[in-house]
Amino acid sequence: MNPAVPVLLYHAVMDDPPGWIAEFTVTPKEFAAHLDAVADSGRTPVTISALADHLTGRAPLPPRPVLLTFDDGFADLPGPTAAVLAERALPATAYLTTGAIAPGGRSLLPPAPMMSLDRAVELERSGMEIGSHTVTHAQLDTLTAGRLRAELLDSRAVLEDALGHPVPHLAYPHGYNSPRVRAMTARVGYETATAVRHALSSGRDERYRIARLIVRRGHTVADVEAWLAGDGARIAPYRDGPRTVGWRWYRRARTLLRGRPAFAG
Repeated sequence: MNPAVPVLLYHAVMDDPPGWIAEFTVTPKEFAAHLDAVADSGRTPVTISALADHLTGRAPLPPRPVLLTFDDGFADLPGPTAAVLAERALPATAYLTTGAIAPGGRSLLPPAPMMSLDRAVELERSGMEIGSHTVTHAQLDTLTAGRLRAELLDSRAVLEDALGHPVPHLAYPHGYNSPRVRAMTARVGYETATAVRHALSSGRDERYRIARLIVRRGHTVADVEAWLAGDGARIAPYRDGPRTVGWRWYRRARTLLRGRPAFAG
C-alpha cells in the first residue's frame, strides 16, 4: 500500500486575472468550494514541513494528510486568500518568486498584480509557511550551473533576510527539474523541493521532486474531491517517461540557441 497524499498547487485566486495566468487561476467562489471539499474529506491539512519531517524520518505524517500550496506570490495571497484560509484554520505553503516581489527586482513573470516582499511576514502570521520559488522563474533545467546556483541561493537569501529565519523549502518553477537540478538543490542545503508531475504525492515520494497537482480553471469541485479521495491521478514516485525527458532536452537546446534563460510557464 502507498496511500496518496494530495498536494494541491494554486496560483492566483481572483475573478479577473491577466490572460497569461488565467488558465491557472480559480475564482474566490471556486476556491471556497475547494476548501469546503477539503474540510468534508476528513483529511488533515499540513504544511510542507510536515511532509519533510516524514520523508526524512523525523516524524510520522498525521492520518490522511493534504497540502495546499501557492506559487509565485500574487497580490491576492496576503489579502483575501490568506484571510479565508485563516478563517478556516487551514495551514498552507507559499512559494515566492523574489524577483517579482522585491523592490527593484526582476523576473521573467509577465505583468500581473503581485504581493510585496514586506508582506511575507504577514503570510507567516496568518498560518502560511514560506518557501522559495527562485528569483526569476526561469526553466531551471536549462540553466548553466552558475545561473542555477544563483537562482537557488539568491532567492533563499532574500526570503531569509525578510523573515529572519531559515527557508529550507523550494518549488521548481512550472515543475521543471532534472537529476542535475535536484542534486544542486540538495547540495545548496534545501530540505525539500516540490515539482508538479500532475500526480498525487505519497509517503514514499522523492524529497527533491514532490508531486503536486496544478489546479486549473477548468477543474471542477468533483476533480478536487477525487484527488482528496486518492483517485483521478497516478501516485508518485515514478520515473520520468520518454516524453518528459525529450521535452527537457528540446528546451535546453532552444535556450542554448537563444542565449538567454526562458520563462517557466
